Amino acid sequence: MVLQRDKPISLWGWADPGENLTVTLAGKSESVTASDDRSWKVTFPALSANSDPIEVTVQGKDKTLKLENILVGDVWVLGGQSNMEFPLSKVENGHMEIVSANFSNIRILTVPSVGSPEPKKGFARLHEWSDWSKQHFRKGDWDVCSPEVVKELSAIGYVFARRLHMASQVPIGVVDASVGGTTVETWTPSAAVQKVDTEPVKNLLATWDQKIAEWDGAKDLEDQIKRHNQRVEKMKNEGKEIPADLKAPTEQRPGPAFDKNRPGSCYNGMIAPLEGFAVKGAIFHQGYNNCFNGSEGAMMYRDVFPEMITAWRAAFNDPEMPFGILSLCTGGDKQNLENFSEKMADVGALIREAQYQTFLEFYNAGDKHIGFVSTYDFSRRWYHPQLKLPAGERIARWALSTEYGYEKQLNWKPPFLAEMKVVDGSIQLNMDVSAGAVDDGGPIEGFAIAGEDRKFHPATATHLVTGKDDRGREQKDTKVIVLTSPMVANPVHYRYAWARTPMGNLQVTGNSDIPFATQRSDDWPVEEVFVDGELKTLAGRKISAELRKLDQERAHKEAEMLLEKK
Repeated sequence: MVLQRDKPISLWGWADPGENLTVTLAGKSESVTASDDRSWKVTFPALSANSDPIEVTVQGKDKTLKLENILVGDVWVLGGQSNMEFPLSKVENGHMEIVSANFSNIRILTVPSVGSPEPKKGFARLHEWSDWSKQHFRKGDWDVCSPEVVKELSAIGYVFARRLHMASQVPIGVVDASVGGTTVETWTPSAAVQKVDTEPVKNLLATWDQKIAEWDGAKDLEDQIKRHNQRVEKMKNEGKEIPADLKAPTEQRPGPAFDKNRPGSCYNGMIAPLEGFAVKGAIFHQGYNNCFNGSEGAMMYRDVFPEMITAWRAAFNDPEMPFGILSLCTGGDKQNLENFSEKMADVGALIREAQYQTFLEFYNAGDKHIGFVSTYDFSRRWYHPQLKLPAGERIARWALSTEYGYEKQLNWKPPFLAEMKVVDGSIQLNMDVSAGAVDDGGPIEGFAIAGEDRKFHPATATHLVTGKDDRGREQKDTKVIVLTSPMVANPVHYRYAWARTPMGNLQVTGNSDIPFATQRSDDWPVEEVFVDGELKTLAGRKISAELRKLDQERAHKEAEMLLEKK
């Protein structure tokens, strides 16, 4: 394993009540007596980074436990859902990384996927079955990084660890605590969620309380048996052989109280057992399963996510613990000029906005250890886009710049909006740095503007022309983006990269791939749409249908303009 350098080292475990133990770390010993609940804990002074293996021994009354091949370096926690969990063996160019993953000073621990109504003190060592992958994954044990081991590790986490190790030359440990299909609230202690006094969070908690109160395990088992019997009867009628292992259920299911997405569940089962373990920091990539409750769900995310970050920092005894956010990934057909407005109905953009606003909340308060990187430009149609290696590189750049002394060599910050102004039928965005389109010869893409009618149309985005030089060439201010559209005579608001798989190619100029984050100037709920001049609240496909009309309206307008030119 790897122990965290430059921080006090706590070690703990269990023994018989009242049993006296001697714990030795790198030649230094501490004595402790197990309490009535069998627990014990000792703390050693901080150690410097060390690639030479050390040992830990725990001497009890009748047994001695020895832990060998321990290094001292930096430990990072990997959090989130399936796009963080997604293994190296399944991503683009992953096998190139696998065959070259001979890094004996990188160590890997994957925490078993366990949700719990109450905080747990430990976790199992096991080979955990995955219905998704149809295989077992080794979890609960530390392993030395090797081609055989790393193929099961988070692809983002591996690239992150590799870059940090290669640059710092200190041992790196990664603790993967990510689970597919999870929400931000399950990774937040339930007490932290409950203290958030906003309507979206109150509604979330009330929904869970109702589901738990209404759960009838006996009735559910009865329904399961009924469905089983109906299936068997159907197979008989069709002349199919009944499999020998097809048995009627006999036990009640645990119900919503044990659901992995109940607020606090994954925190209790996977983060709580690590509480008190010293780490360097954490990176977090999540969001997909918070996209199913519209604007209210996104507001709930914005309310809860800062509490989650604060809670994780408290869990690892470091209020300034580095925490890097990777925004929600892409999925589905890409936004283009023909479906531009329709694609803006997707809630994914709202989740990215909540993630970016959370980052800005900490950053603008002076937090020097909060990080953020966009991933919307790593687009693939699958909701598990397999461009994971660039995402790992991007978040590693943040960590190396802010935590490893490479701030002069590496830039990670996105272009920040300094000011928005409405000027003569256009919107001007003043950036803190020069920003331009990806260098492929095309224009800046991904911006939309709207008037008071809330009808967003794609905007032509150009740099502000400030004059001409002595040879008659236009001079431009590359820190100012001017947005216009023939469809929007009097714009009041803008949006950028506003779709699940958005158009959007604005980034820091120079040899950089640092995108302008998904953001907007309005606060209009996605469900509120003008229909025949009247503002209405719609849901689901009705929103998309109304926005599709904007795309059709724009196509007609563009055709008319083309005919006028002829």
